[in-house]
Amino acid sequence: MVGQRGHDTVLGTAGTPGAARPVTAEPGAARGAAPEPPPARPRRPRPWALRAPRRMASQVLLVQLVIAVGVTALATALFLAPLSDQLDDQATHRALAVAQAMASDEDLAGDLLRAEPVLGNPVQRSAERVRRATGAEYVVVLDRQGVRYSHTDPALIGRRVSTDPSRALAGHEVREIDVGTLGRSARGKTPLRDADGRVIGAVSAGIRYESVRDRLTGAVPQVAGYATGALGVGVLGALAFSRVVYRRTRGLTFSDIAALLDEREAMLHSIREGVLALDGHGRVRLVNDEAQRLLGLGRPRAGEPDGIGRPVAALLGPGRLTSVLTGEVAGTDLLAVRGGRVLVVNRMPTEDGGAVATLRDRTELEALGRELDATRALLDALRAQDHEHANRLHTLLGLLELGLYEEAVDFVTETVGSHRATAEQIAESVGDPLLAALLVGKATVAAERGVALRLAPGSRLLGPLVAPHDLVTVLGNLVDNALEAVGAPGPSAPTGGEERLVEVGLRARGRTAELTVRDTGAGVPPTQRELVFADGFSTKEAAPGRGGRGLGLALVKRHAQRYGGTVSVAGAEGGGAVFTVVLPEALAAPEGTVPDPHEEEGR
Repeated sequence: MVGQRGHDTVLGTAGTPGAARPVTAEPGAARGAAPEPPPARPRRPRPWALRAPRRMASQVLLVQLVIAVGVTALATALFLAPLSDQLDDQATHRALAVAQAMASDEDLAGDLLRAEPVLGNPVQRSAERVRRATGAEYVVVLDRQGVRYSHTDPALIGRRVSTDPSRALAGHEVREIDVGTLGRSARGKTPLRDADGRVIGAVSAGIRYESVRDRLTGAVPQVAGYATGALGVGVLGALAFSRVVYRRTRGLTFSDIAALLDEREAMLHSIREGVLALDGHGRVRLVNDEAQRLLGLGRPRAGEPDGIGRPVAALLGPGRLTSVLTGEVAGTDLLAVRGGRVLVVNRMPTEDGGAVATLRDRTELEALGRELDATRALLDALRAQDHEHANRLHTLLGLLELGLYEEAVDFVTETVGSHRATAEQIAESVGDPLLAALLVGKATVAAERGVALRLAPGSRLLGPLVAPHDLVTVLGNLVDNALEAVGAPGPSAPTGGEERLVEVGLRARGRTAELTVRDTGAGVPPTQRELVFADGFSTKEAAPGRGGRGLGLALVKRHAQRYGGTVSVAGAEGGGAVFTVVLPEALAAPEGTVPDPHEEEGR
């Protein structure tokens, strides 16, 4: 309840029962409000509390030490347990041997039959002699009634034995640990026979059990020493192994390692860059989603292999990409082609002899680069045409001012007619608008470079195309290479007085398209006619600002292979090179024609 003068009366829970203590209310606090609880004090760690180690190496060391101590203790116990039984067995065998030696005395049976069980009889003297010679605790000779004729204690001679002698009197040898008049002992009993083999008594020999126990106790320090030595070796081995684990795990804890694995999985499968890891034998041990997409591996289905553990050469097949991934081709930002994609590959070796490779898709960038090159060439052509157009307008203006109207009409007709004739010729021979536009644009660029681009005689490709963009890629790369070859210097390149020519041939044979591009450049040496289609191979230096060469003809080959076609290069008459590409099923089937399912499967 709220007291006067702004104080709350609170019953104490400690100290004097019922005692009240005033609590000053906070300024501005409403009357009747409960006081705020005091802040909790941080718990101090108890100095005697044992903390489990957090680092993985420390935890491994602790586990190894526990295992080493446990194994050592268990091995010691397992060794000492049968040792006690073995010592008991040895003692009973020794006692039985003493009894057998005593019973083998030829005079003992006669002495037993003739003597009386009194002190100083012949049997007593023989038994004492054997006891002193063998170190036994006692040697007792008894008759068939169990009466002693000898004993270490003379007072017991003539009395019946304290243990049951029936088994020995029945003709059996006995070995046992038992308690008698002299205490606990290891005993051996054997029957005593006369000359006819009849049992006339028994001989019992005993070895003091304390001596057996002393032997066991004496063996314990030695066994403990061996166990301590083995434990020390185990501890040293555990320490060495924990140091190795510490170095390999960088002092991380199990939770840190689990978090790193989770973060790695999340990072690998979320980044938009392909990551491929190989072991020291070139086998794939990690591939993320983007790498599967770029390499065309696809997501594995249930029961199908995902490529992990397979050699990269068997997974991707021979080629430049495999050579880059396996380290046969070294470098940074290496270009390779996979399934129509242009990839930028970087490879970083690891300490275990493997490697981690990153893959970036540069297909769109290469396409944009080619479009940029075409745009620049078109701008240069337009700039040149602007100057030429100005010169033609000035010429036309002069003819009009001079009153030469017929000459002006002829000049305009000739100027417009040459370009229109080229465009009309291409449009009449090529039915696809994309392919025709490509050739018209390339002809304009070639003209500004001083190169004549024309269609080969008999060129005709009027049917609809299945994939016009593929043929645009193929023909565009071949024409670009031809224009560069004609303009490049070389021993057999055309001189100033010779014609710089690029001739394009387009023919249709059924649904098969055949493309040929001939140039009058330096040509391709016979030794390089197979290499020019390899990824990254080029006879020209890389242009500044571009990622490299050797991709255009590789893309042409990949497109031809996708169609089941071929691409080849040969020497042209008079110098230069001729590239020929055959693309089966490139033309669309006529309407109403049912496609052959076997042909579709073959594609």
